[in-house]
Amino acid sequence: MKPLTVDVAVIGAGTAGLAAYRAARARGARTVLVESGEYGTTCARVGCMPSKLLIAAAEASHAIDDAAGFGIHVEAGKRIDGHEVMGRVKRERDRFVGFVVKDVEALPPADRVVGTARFVDRNTLDIDGVIRITARAIVIATGSRPAIPAMLEAAGDRLVVNDDVFSWDTLPGSVAVFGPGVIGLELGQALSRLGVRVVVLGRGGRVGPLTDPIVRDAAVRALSEELYLDTDAHVKRVSRSAQGVEVEYTRLDGTACSETFDYVLAATGRRPNVDALGLERLGLSLDDKGVPGFDAETLRIGDTNLFIAGDAANDIPLLHEAADEGRIAGGNAARLPAVERGLRRMPLAVVFTDPQIAIVGKGYAKLPPGSFETGEVSFENQGRARVIRRNRGHLRVYADRGTGRFLGAEMAGPAAEHIGHLLAWAAANRMTVASMLEMPFYHPVVEEGLRTALRDLDAKLGSPRASAA
Repeated sequence: MKPLTVDVAVIGAGTAGLAAYRAARARGARTVLVESGEYGTTCARVGCMPSKLLIAAAEASHAIDDAAGFGIHVEAGKRIDGHEVMGRVKRERDRFVGFVVKDVEALPPADRVVGTARFVDRNTLDIDGVIRITARAIVIATGSRPAIPAMLEAAGDRLVVNDDVFSWDTLPGSVAVFGPGVIGLELGQALSRLGVRVVVLGRGGRVGPLTDPIVRDAAVRALSEELYLDTDAHVKRVSRSAQGVEVEYTRLDGTACSETFDYVLAATGRRPNVDALGLERLGLSLDDKGVPGFDAETLRIGDTNLFIAGDAANDIPLLHEAADEGRIAGGNAARLPAVERGLRRMPLAVVFTDPQIAIVGKGYAKLPPGSFETGEVSFENQGRARVIRRNRGHLRVYADRGTGRFLGAEMAGPAAEHIGHLLAWAAANRMTVASMLEMPFYHPVVEEGLRTALRDLDAKLGSPRASAA
């Protein structure tokens, strides 16, 4: 077995792993990057970018459908070419992946180790029985994979995950989506707008990352205008048939239903890729998914020489968070034992449905009851939203009852990706609601809806400014 001694070994060449490698190298540490699969991040290959490409096609299709509402009629009708849609998705996806692959392949060959890593002890990695790496510190950045409930396995070769969708050569006729989380909602609505018959079935009432019941209900109402969405479905059976996949479930009106679909899409969450690393032999405390406990500000696992970052940490599975975690973990691995707290940004999550969904801060459910006030606005009658026929959804903003400091928001509505950024910056800068209302709001823009919600919140906080207004 070939021996290799380094300062830092990083397992996984995704977003977090690459960030960790670069951070460790920047501090002068001899660092290697271990990868068992293809280069190219989850975001570029099967996540953020291909999903947005599919959504962009769906938005173009929907714009044609909605044109009549503006008095514009497409007399010749609409034709969706599934081969062309998926052809563009794959071409552009491959372009994004190519940029990532090019960056990795530009790294020094001596720093790239190809193979599957498994821990021998806390300082030693076995790579396929061929290479043995001894490292002063190790960063786990192995990413995640789709989690599939046992019930759905009966769909056999017609069971797909988001990875598979972006390999389709054309669009199917019908898909049953299990899981109204971020992936399920985005892909479900996009496919529906592209002419695919879609139902979205969930459990427990979850809708994306939303925890505010008022915003969640508004999102369900809006999304249900376009496709069948049951957030707490009662599914009796899933089975493979000659025609596809038969799904037997009870509809929202209480009637029993059995439908056949071309595919079942499992969008039921993801599982961290840590189960094959041999962590159980390291004497670490592991949770029910096999993830060791770690410090979210240093990414260090206990008081060990081990660090964890990105989706493998099963904490905040977002690209910008993975990049931050990788930088923190890699930097601390290089400077061990003198670890430092890294910058953790104000939480911001966006779902690219229509209406878009955004959460800023910890979210409604994690705020201590009785400690905050809430302001809100419906977008149904918001001026600019009505002008552009996107007047659906609801925004709720939260502030500390004692200080008036803005804490965060949950939203389903137009331009949520942009309003979410404004609110994340305000929360990160610890602004009060009163100081936020001193900022300019142009007319007529969707952001005026945000001002309405902030004014409502300001009044509930008892601000002299609010009473004067």
